[in-house]
Amino acid sequence: MAADFLDAALIFDPETRTADAELGEDGDLLLDDTALTPMLLSLGSDRRARPDDALPQGRDALNISASFVIRRGWSGDALDPYGRRAGSRLWLLDRAKQHELTELFVQDVASEALAWARIELGTPAQITTSWVRRGWLALTCRIGDDELELMQAAG
Repeated sequence: MAADFLDAALIFDPETRTADAELGEDGDLLLDDTALTPMLLSLGSDRRARPDDALPQGRDALNISASFVIRRGWSGDALDPYGRRAGSRLWLLDRAKQHELTELFVQDVASEALAWARIELGTPAQITTSWVRRGWLALTCRIGDDELELMQAAG
């Protein structure tokens, strides 16, 4: 794949399940010309829940059901004239059970979060899921030659 991207590189640490920018030996931010950084941002940021989404209960005692923040998401989405949304709804899996429907939901949510690949690159993201052990779902996303595997707790 040609260099379709140029972002400050996010380096993903699977052990801590975190991503962070990193400096090179010269003290400058590392740059990433792959799809990995946009994939991390798309899957790792919270997208606003839809009105028909079941919200995880007990997540935050400070938020009441009528609160603006309980559905999360980036407030800048409201400014997009095309109605596009950033992030993913993976956060809704907080109390999901280990079930085939959970797997299908994760595939759908990941496809939604990575829809930009089809629009920007002309090729959709390839997404697979599998239960790797009790309560842990592996989500593998591939865009071109770039592959990202994340683990999601469920059940």
